[in-house]
Amino acid sequence: MVNQSKNAIVGASPKGAETPEAAAAAVRDMFTSIAPRYDLLNHVLSFNVDRLWWRRAARTFSSILARPDSQVLDLCCGTGDMALALRRRANASACILGADFSHAMLRLATRKSRGTTLRWIEADALRLPFPDGRFDLAASAFGFRNLADYDAGLSEILRVLKAGGECGILDFGEPKGLFGKFYRFYFRRVLPKVGTLISGVKGPYLYLPASVERFPDPGAMLERMRAAGFRAASWTPYTFGIAGLYRGKK
Repeated sequence: MVNQSKNAIVGASPKGAETPEAAAAAVRDMFTSIAPRYDLLNHVLSFNVDRLWWRRAARTFSSILARPDSQVLDLCCGTGDMALALRRRANASACILGADFSHAMLRLATRKSRGTTLRWIEADALRLPFPDGRFDLAASAFGFRNLADYDAGLSEILRVLKAGGECGILDFGEPKGLFGKFYRFYFRRVLPKVGTLISGVKGPYLYLPASVERFPDPGAMLERMRAAGFRAASWTPYTFGIAGLYRGKK
C-alpha cells in the first residue's frame, strides 16, 4: 500500500521527479513558483467556492474549536486560509498552528494573519517536529494530496493527535455523472490554460489535475485511514463531489 501512495505522487510530479524525495522537492519548488498569485488563482479558478469549503470544514469541528486551550494543527497550510477559517470559529485561548514545507507560502500566511494569534512553522508533513499526542485536531485543506507517501502521512497525523482527537482532510475529488464530465473537461483542459496564463508558470496547473486523478477515491482513502488506525472514518462530499472532507478519530 505504501508503494502505491509513493507511485501516485511521483507519477503526478514534474518530469524528472523519479523518487519520493525528488517528487517532494519538485512539488515544493512548484508551489514556491506560484506563491505570489496562489490565492488569486484559487479564488478565480474555483469561482470563489473554495472559501465556502474552508468555512464548512471549520464549522464541522466547532465543538473541538470551542474548547478552552484546544490544540489545533493545520497541516500543509499553504497561505493559511484553512487556519484562518479555524481561528474564526475557535475559542480565544485555542492554539492554532500552521505547518508547511514551502517557505514562500508561509511568508504569505504570516502577512495575511497579522493581528491574529496564529503561529506558523516550516515543517515536513511526513516528519512533524511535534511530540506524540499533541493536538486535539489535525486538519489539512488541499495539501495532503501532495504528500509523497499518503500512508506515512496518515500515520504521522495519528501520532501527533491526542487520544480521541480528530483528523479532517479536505481535498479534491472526481465528480460522477454528467456533471463530472463537464467538470473534468474544465479541470483538465480549461483550468491549466487559465492558471498558466495568470501565473506565468506552466507546470503547477498541469500537475494539479494529474494529482487529483491519482489521488485515492473516497472508498480507497477511507480504507487507508482505517488501516492507519483511525476509527469512525467518513467522507462528506462538497459541491457534487468536486471536493470532500475526510474525517477520522484516534
